[in-house]
Parts: sequence; structure tokens; C-alpha cells
Amino acid sequence: MGNKINFDVGSEYCGTSYAAKMLDLSVGTVQSLVEKNELLAWKTQGGHRRISIQSVREFQRRNNYITKSNLVSGQRLKVMVVEDEDLTRQMLSDHFQQWDLPLDPSYFNSALMALLDWPHFQPQVLITDLRMPGLDGFELIRTLHGHPRYAQMVVVVVTALSAEEIAAEGGLPDGVELMHKPIDMGWLKGYLNALINMGQMAKRQEDMARMREF
Repeated sequence: MGNKINFDVGSEYCGTSYAAKMLDLSVGTVQSLVEKNELLAWKTQGGHRRISIQSVREFQRRNNYITKSNLVSGQRLKVMVVEDEDLTRQMLSDHFQQWDLPLDPSYFNSALMALLDWPHFQPQVLITDLRMPGLDGFELIRTLHGHPRYAQMVVVVVTALSAEEIAAEGGLPDGVELMHKPIDMGWLKGYLNALINMGQMAKRQEDMARMREF
């Protein structure tokens, strides 16, 4: 149906979005650094930019980078948003910033770019649209579904498609949360908060189990 992506978590290249995340910079600033040869990059045959992770790390060392994301990423829920509509993506970003929740979000306007960078981000939650140009949300989810780490990831689909239209496309895997547009932001906030509380509870139980071992 689509191009198969090789999930190599040890891969030494990434997309612009992941490089921006590593440096706590905007995508535009990272693109500027590439043009100035501050970061080593090249383009694939499909025109997608690939950036050397080693060059990003070298840039961090040269500039004594200690980023906020590096300090708190382990304590926050990693959320990947894949949505080609700018207004919807911006709305989610605005709400995430307003909510008093420990979220570490990343945003993609292309399912293909999200798929290429997914092994590096390794999100705990994927929020994705279904109807998108090129590689769509159906193919994104089906491709991820074949990867072992998918079992640990929560998938939330936001779409304007009806149940019949989704079924006509082959449906969605079991366990996928379906939310129709317009997005119920109150429900989404409560759902993410519940995931955070569940994660914190699981961590406390693990810590207590370790303590009992000594």
C-alpha cells in the first residue's frame, strides 16, 4: 500500500522535527543551521531532509547545550501529534501549553515524516488524523502496528470520517481510541491526565517493589 519504513532505533540520522526537539529550537532555525552548514544534512529522493544526529550532538557540545527537554523528558508524557491541518495542530499546541499537565509534545504535518522520526521520539501517545495527503493515518497506524513498541503506545485517532467510511478503509486495530472532529478538548485533557496518573502509579509500584527486594 505504501513504502515500508525501516525502523532502526540506532539510526544516525533524523528529520528536521527531531533535530529541533534535541536543540529546543524551531524547525525554521534548524533549517537555517543546515543552510549555514552548522548541521550536516542531505535530502532523500523524495525531497525529505535527513540530518546527521552526530552533527546535532557535536553542535550541542560546541555550544554547551543543556536543553529543557533533556532535563524533563523522562518525567513527562511523550505525545506525537500528526495532523496536516495547521489550525487543528495549532489548537492542540495552544491547549497543551495552557493545561497544567506534564506533556512533552511533538508535532508533524506529514505522516511520512512522523513515521521516519518515530523510532527516535518513541512516543507514549500518538494522536493522528486519518485523511492526509500522501501517506495517510491508516497506513501510519498499520505500519506502526507491526512494530514491537506499538504495544506500549496509546493511539488516539481524531477524524471527520464516519464509522462507515473508516470501515470501508479496512478499519482500525483493536484498542485505538476514536474521537470525531470537532475535537472534544475536555475529554482529551481528562484522557491524557488519566494516562499520566496511571504511569505515575505504575512507577510508584515499581519503586516499592524494588525497595522490598532490599
